[in-house]
Amino acid sequence: MKVDRLLTVPVQIDIKASFVRAWELYRLQPFYFSLYMLFIFSIQGMVVLYLQSYLLIYSALLAPALYAGFYLVANKMSRGESVIYPDFFTGFRFWISATVISLLTQAFIAFGLLAFIVPGVYLGVGYLFAMLMGIFGGLEPWSAMEWSRKLITRNWWQFFALLLALIVFNLLGLLLVGVGLLLTMPLTFLVLYVVFEDLTREVFSEDELGTTRG
Repeated sequence: MKVDRLLTVPVQIDIKASFVRAWELYRLQPFYFSLYMLFIFSIQGMVVLYLQSYLLIYSALLAPALYAGFYLVANKMSRGESVIYPDFFTGFRFWISATVISLLTQAFIAFGLLAFIVPGVYLGVGYLFAMLMGIFGGLEPWSAMEWSRKLITRNWWQFFALLLALIVFNLLGLLLVGVGLLLTMPLTFLVLYVVFEDLTREVFSEDELGTTRG
């Protein structure tokens, strides 16, 4: 299988360069990225304030497809295509895949955290690319999770450092009265996309990275 080549590609991350490239993508449509993040926060806020009994439903069935929109827009921008605001909602073309992957990864991570914490931390890092594998690699949910884990395990500590950097980055955004999250959260998704694209470019063809499958 072509995906087996993921076990042979070099796995090195330049964290600083990834943030720089993510920033370059963000600067192409800063208003769209932050507006879309504000839209997501608005939905989350309404659910928390007025529909708390539906919070789990939102997290399980709506949030994954919404977040997937960041990756799909980043992909279009990376290929030099123009972007319009509705493009952020194309994550719903992958609703089933995104939802199942999100549910499975959260369940395994939670179970791992309960089992002496360390397994949960390992999986929390290992599944960083699970949704990206499902969307751009066209893999079934379990395969997407496993190939994400296999790829990341080859240089787990560097991905762990990347995740810590993203957490600190968003904490800084939170300290800015929370408004900073309108910048740091979109950049988080862009950084993950940039790293994923760099590592899988030789494995997944341009057509697959520009997939229209749903």
